[in-house]
Amino acid sequence: MKKHQIHQLKIHFMVKENVNRFVYVYIIEADFLYLIDSGVYGCEKQIALYLKQIGRDISEIRAIFLTHAHPDHIGSAGWFQKNVGCKIYASAGEKRWIEDIDLQFKERPIPNFYNLAGQSSKVDYEIKDGEEIELEKNLVMKVIRTAGHSVDEVSFQLQNSLFIGDSVLVKGDIPIFIDEYETRRTLDVILQIPNVDTYYPAWDCTYSKKVMLQKIRDARKFIDLLKETVAQYGKKEENSIVVDQVCECLHMPMLKKNPLFARTVLCLMEE
Repeated sequence: MKKHQIHQLKIHFMVKENVNRFVYVYIIEADFLYLIDSGVYGCEKQIALYLKQIGRDISEIRAIFLTHAHPDHIGSAGWFQKNVGCKIYASAGEKRWIEDIDLQFKERPIPNFYNLAGQSSKVDYEIKDGEEIELEKNLVMKVIRTAGHSVDEVSFQLQNSLFIGDSVLVKGDIPIFIDEYETRRTLDVILQIPNVDTYYPAWDCTYSKKVMLQKIRDARKFIDLLKETVAQYGKKEENSIVVDQVCECLHMPMLKKNPLFARTVLCLMEE
Protein backbone atom coordinates (compact mmCIF):
# COMPACT_ATOMS: atom_id res chain seq x y z
CA MET A 1 0.00 0.00 0.00
CA LYS A 2 1.27 3.50 -0.85
CA LYS A 3 1.53 6.10 1.89
CA HIS A 4 -1.65 8.14 1.97
CA GLN A 5 -1.84 11.85 1.21
CA ILE A 6 -4.52 14.39 2.10
CA HIS A 7 -5.59 17.03 -0.42
CA GLN A 8 -7.64 20.11 0.49
CA LEU A 9 -9.90 21.40 -2.28
CA LYS A 10 -11.65 24.77 -1.90
CA ILE A 11 -15.17 24.87 -3.35
CA HIS A 12 -16.76 28.30 -3.92
CA PHE A 13 -20.53 28.71 -4.12
CA MET A 14 -23.22 31.38 -4.01
CA VAL A 15 -25.85 31.30 -1.26
CA LYS A 16 -27.64 34.14 -3.01
CA GLU A 17 -26.66 37.05 -5.21
CA ASN A 18 -23.59 38.83 -3.82
CA VAL A 19 -23.18 36.25 -1.01
CA ASN A 20 -20.16 34.15 -1.90
CA ARG A 21 -19.20 31.32 0.45
CA PHE A 22 -16.83 28.37 0.27
CA VAL A 23 -16.35 24.95 1.78
CA TYR A 24 -13.45 22.50 1.76
CA VAL A 25 -13.61 18.98 0.39
CA TYR A 26 -10.84 16.66 1.49
CA ILE A 27 -9.47 13.91 -0.70
CA ILE A 28 -7.62 11.02 0.90
CA GLU A 29 -5.28 9.57 -1.69
CA ALA A 30 -4.05 6.03 -1.09
CA ASP A 31 -4.38 2.89 -3.24
CA PHE A 32 -7.93 4.16 -3.77
CA LEU A 33 -9.51 7.57 -3.19
CA TYR A 34 -11.87 8.69 -0.41
CA LEU A 35 -13.73 11.98 0.06
CA ILE A 36 -14.49 13.73 3.32
CA ASP A 37 -17.70 15.60 2.40
CA SER A 38 -18.61 16.31 -1.21
CA GLY A 39 -19.12 20.05 -1.56
CA VAL A 40 -22.09 21.59 -3.35
CA TYR A 41 -24.00 20.26 -6.32
CA GLY A 42 -22.01 20.70 -9.54
CA CYS A 43 -18.57 20.68 -7.91
CA GLU A 44 -18.03 17.12 -9.14
CA LYS A 45 -16.46 18.74 -12.22
CA GLN A 46 -13.95 20.61 -10.08
CA ILE A 47 -13.14 17.46 -8.11
CA ALA A 48 -12.70 15.43 -11.31
CA LEU A 49 -10.41 18.07 -12.81
CA TYR A 50 -8.27 18.20 -9.69
CA LEU A 51 -7.92 14.43 -9.63
CA LYS A 52 -6.88 14.43 -13.25
CA GLN A 53 -4.20 17.02 -12.45
CA ILE A 54 -2.68 14.75 -9.80
CA GLY A 55 -2.85 11.71 -12.06
CA ARG A 56 -5.92 10.07 -10.54
CA ASP A 57 -9.49 9.50 -11.72
CA ILE A 58 -12.98 9.71 -10.20
CA SER A 59 -13.44 5.99 -10.93
CA GLU A 60 -10.99 5.37 -8.08
CA ILE A 61 -13.26 7.00 -5.47
CA ARG A 62 -14.32 4.16 -3.22
CA ALA A 63 -16.27 6.04 -0.53
CA ILE A 64 -17.60 9.42 0.62
CA PHE A 65 -17.65 10.14 4.34
CA LEU A 66 -20.17 12.85 5.22
CA THR A 67 -19.63 14.84 8.42
CA HIS A 68 -23.24 16.09 8.30
CA ALA A 69 -26.20 16.69 5.99
CA HIS A 70 -26.05 20.40 5.16
CA PRO A 71 -26.18 21.25 1.42
CA ASP A 72 -22.57 22.43 1.07
CA HIS A 73 -21.39 19.05 2.35
CA ILE A 74 -23.67 16.62 0.52
CA GLY A 75 -24.18 18.36 -2.83
CA SER A 76 -22.21 16.13 -5.18
CA ALA A 77 -22.51 12.90 -3.17
CA GLY A 78 -25.53 11.68 -5.14
CA TRP A 79 -23.77 12.32 -8.45
CA PHE A 80 -20.71 10.34 -7.43
CA GLN A 81 -22.84 7.54 -6.03
CA LYS A 82 -24.78 7.27 -9.28
CA ASN A 83 -21.90 7.71 -11.74
CA VAL A 84 -18.98 6.13 -9.90
CA GLY A 85 -20.71 3.64 -7.61
CA CYS A 86 -18.88 4.75 -4.48
CA LYS A 87 -20.45 4.13 -1.06
CA ILE A 88 -21.75 6.84 1.24
CA TYR A 89 -21.08 6.78 4.99
CA ALA A 90 -23.07 8.99 7.40
CA SER A 91 -24.50 8.97 10.91
CA ALA A 92 -28.05 7.93 11.77
CA GLY A 93 -29.14 11.42 12.79
CA GLU A 94 -27.98 12.97 9.51
CA LYS A 95 -29.28 10.17 7.29
CA ARG A 96 -32.86 11.38 7.05
CA TRP A 97 -31.83 14.72 5.49
CA ILE A 98 -29.30 13.11 3.16
CA GLU A 99 -31.83 10.62 1.85
CA ASP A 100 -34.65 13.18 1.59
CA ILE A 101 -33.49 16.67 0.70
CA ASP A 102 -37.12 17.81 0.35
CA LEU A 103 -37.55 17.05 4.05
CA GLN A 104 -34.38 18.99 4.82
CA PHE A 105 -35.63 22.02 2.90
CA LYS A 106 -38.96 21.85 4.71
CA GLU A 107 -37.28 21.76 8.12
CA ARG A 108 -34.31 24.02 7.32
CA PRO A 109 -35.08 26.28 4.35
CA ILE A 110 -32.17 28.35 3.12
CA PRO A 111 -31.70 30.46 -0.03
CA ASN A 112 -30.64 28.59 -3.18
CA PHE A 113 -31.10 25.28 -1.36
CA TYR A 114 -31.70 22.95 -4.29
CA ASN A 115 -28.90 24.41 -6.39
CA LEU A 116 -26.55 23.59 -3.52
CA ALA A 117 -27.96 20.29 -2.23
CA GLY A 118 -28.53 18.74 -5.65
CA GLN A 119 -30.30 15.46 -5.11
CA SER A 120 -31.06 12.95 -2.39
CA SER A 121 -28.68 10.02 -2.05
CA LYS A 122 -28.77 6.71 -0.24
CA VAL A 123 -26.64 6.21 2.85
CA ASP A 124 -24.99 2.84 2.32
CA TYR A 125 -23.41 2.59 5.75
CA GLU A 126 -24.84 4.11 8.92
CA ILE A 127 -21.88 4.91 11.15
CA LYS A 128 -21.68 5.25 14.93
CA ASP A 129 -19.53 7.02 17.49
CA GLY A 130 -16.33 5.08 18.16
CA GLU A 131 -16.65 2.88 15.09
CA GLU A 132 -13.48 2.06 13.19
CA ILE A 133 -13.61 1.55 9.44
CA GLU A 134 -10.76 -0.12 7.56
CA LEU A 135 -10.29 1.75 4.29
CA GLU A 136 -7.32 -0.32 3.23
CA LYS A 137 -4.64 -2.35 4.93
CA ASN A 138 -3.09 -0.25 7.71
CA LEU A 139 -5.44 2.65 6.97
CA VAL A 140 -8.28 2.92 9.48
CA MET A 141 -10.84 5.72 9.89
CA LYS A 142 -12.39 6.31 13.32
CA VAL A 143 -15.80 7.94 13.77
CA ILE A 144 -16.23 10.50 16.57
CA ARG A 145 -19.55 12.17 17.34
CA THR A 146 -19.18 15.97 17.36
CA ALA A 147 -22.77 17.24 17.25
CA GLY A 148 -24.13 20.71 18.01
CA HIS A 149 -23.77 22.48 14.69
CA SER A 150 -26.15 19.82 13.41
CA VAL A 151 -28.09 17.07 15.12
CA ASP A 152 -25.60 14.21 14.67
CA GLU A 153 -22.45 15.58 13.05
CA VAL A 154 -19.37 13.39 13.19
CA SER A 155 -15.65 13.93 12.78
CA PHE A 156 -13.26 11.43 11.27
CA GLN A 157 -9.84 10.54 12.66
CA LEU A 158 -7.29 9.10 10.26
CA GLN A 159 -4.09 8.37 12.16
CA ASN A 160 -2.84 11.80 13.34
CA SER A 161 -5.37 13.76 11.31
CA LEU A 162 -8.87 14.85 12.37
CA PHE A 163 -11.51 16.04 9.91
CA ILE A 164 -13.91 18.19 11.95
CA GLY A 165 -16.42 19.52 9.39
CA ASP A 166 -18.29 22.48 10.91
CA SER A 167 -18.19 21.20 14.48
CA VAL A 168 -16.22 24.20 15.86
CA LEU A 169 -17.89 27.57 15.28
CA VAL A 170 -15.70 30.29 13.90
CA LYS A 171 -15.15 33.67 15.53
CA GLY A 172 -16.10 36.36 13.03
CA ASP A 173 -18.31 34.11 10.92
CA ILE A 174 -22.00 33.24 11.22
CA PRO A 175 -22.43 31.32 14.51
CA ILE A 176 -24.60 28.35 13.58
CA PHE A 177 -25.55 25.67 16.09
CA ILE A 178 -28.80 24.04 17.17
CA ASP A 179 -27.84 22.79 20.62
CA GLU A 180 -25.65 24.70 23.08
CA TYR A 181 -24.94 21.70 25.32
CA GLU A 182 -23.89 19.49 22.41
CA THR A 183 -21.76 22.27 20.94
CA ARG A 184 -19.87 22.78 24.20
CA ARG A 185 -19.53 19.02 24.65
CA THR A 186 -18.05 18.74 21.17
CA LEU A 187 -15.38 21.33 21.98
CA ASP A 188 -14.38 19.23 24.99
CA VAL A 189 -14.39 16.02 22.95
CA ILE A 190 -12.14 17.44 20.25
CA LEU A 191 -9.59 18.56 22.84
CA GLN A 192 -9.51 15.11 24.41
CA ILE A 193 -8.91 13.07 21.24
CA PRO A 194 -5.40 11.65 21.55
CA ASN A 195 -2.65 11.56 18.94
CA VAL A 196 -3.97 14.33 16.69
CA ASP A 197 -1.38 16.62 15.10
CA THR A 198 -3.41 18.26 12.35
CA TYR A 199 -7.05 19.39 12.21
CA TYR A 200 -8.96 19.74 8.96
CA PRO A 201 -12.03 22.01 9.20
CA ALA A 202 -14.51 22.55 6.38
CA TRP A 203 -14.23 26.32 6.77
CA ASP A 204 -10.53 27.20 6.94
CA CYS A 205 -6.95 26.13 6.46
CA THR A 206 -5.57 23.21 8.43
CA TYR A 207 -4.58 23.75 12.05
CA SER A 208 -1.84 22.58 14.34
CA LYS A 209 -2.69 21.47 17.87
CA LYS A 210 -1.69 24.88 19.22
CA VAL A 211 -3.89 26.79 16.77
CA MET A 212 -6.81 24.42 17.32
CA LEU A 213 -6.63 25.06 21.06
CA GLN A 214 -6.96 28.78 20.41
CA LYS A 215 -9.85 28.26 18.00
CA ILE A 216 -11.68 26.27 20.65
CA ARG A 217 -11.03 28.93 23.29
CA ASP A 218 -12.38 31.55 20.88
CA ALA A 219 -15.45 29.41 20.19
CA ARG A 220 -16.20 29.03 23.91
CA LYS A 221 -15.90 32.77 24.49
CA PHE A 222 -18.15 33.50 21.53
CA ILE A 223 -20.83 31.10 22.81
CA ASP A 224 -20.61 32.76 26.24
CA LEU A 225 -20.99 36.19 24.64
CA LEU A 226 -23.98 35.08 22.60
CA LYS A 227 -25.65 33.53 25.62
CA GLU A 228 -25.05 36.59 27.79
CA THR A 229 -26.44 38.86 25.07
CA VAL A 230 -29.53 36.72 24.53
CA ALA A 231 -30.09 36.59 28.30
CA GLN A 232 -30.41 40.39 28.38
CA TYR A 233 -33.66 40.10 26.47
CA GLY A 234 -34.88 36.67 27.52
CA LYS A 235 -38.52 36.10 26.63
CA LYS A 236 -39.58 39.70 27.03
CA GLU A 237 -39.86 40.16 23.29
CA GLU A 238 -40.91 38.21 20.22
CA ASN A 239 -38.22 35.95 18.81
CA SER A 240 -37.62 38.13 15.76
CA ILE A 241 -37.15 41.22 17.94
CA VAL A 242 -34.67 39.39 20.17
CA VAL A 243 -32.67 38.35 17.10
CA ASP A 244 -32.57 41.96 15.90
CA GLN A 245 -31.48 43.22 19.32
CA VAL A 246 -28.73 40.58 19.58
CA CYS A 247 -27.45 41.50 16.12
CA GLU A 248 -27.33 45.19 17.03
CA CYS A 249 -25.62 44.54 20.35
CA LEU A 250 -22.96 42.34 18.72
CA HIS A 251 -22.53 44.72 15.79
CA MET A 252 -23.69 42.09 13.31
CA PRO A 253 -26.69 43.76 11.63
CA MET A 254 -26.16 41.68 8.48
CA LEU A 255 -27.46 38.61 10.35
CA LYS A 256 -30.90 40.05 11.16
CA LYS A 257 -32.57 38.24 8.29
CA ASN A 258 -30.44 35.11 8.48
CA PRO A 259 -32.67 32.14 9.44
CA LEU A 260 -29.70 30.04 10.57
CA PHE A 261 -28.49 32.65 13.03
CA ALA A 262 -32.07 33.08 14.22
CA ARG A 263 -32.11 29.35 15.02
CA THR A 264 -28.92 29.75 17.05
CA VAL A 265 -30.51 32.54 19.09
CA LEU A 266 -33.67 30.49 19.56
CA CYS A 267 -31.76 27.51 20.94
CA LEU A 268 -30.09 29.82 23.50
CA MET A 269 -33.49 31.20 24.49
CA GLU A 270 -34.73 27.66 25.08
CA GLU A 271 -32.02 26.88 27.62
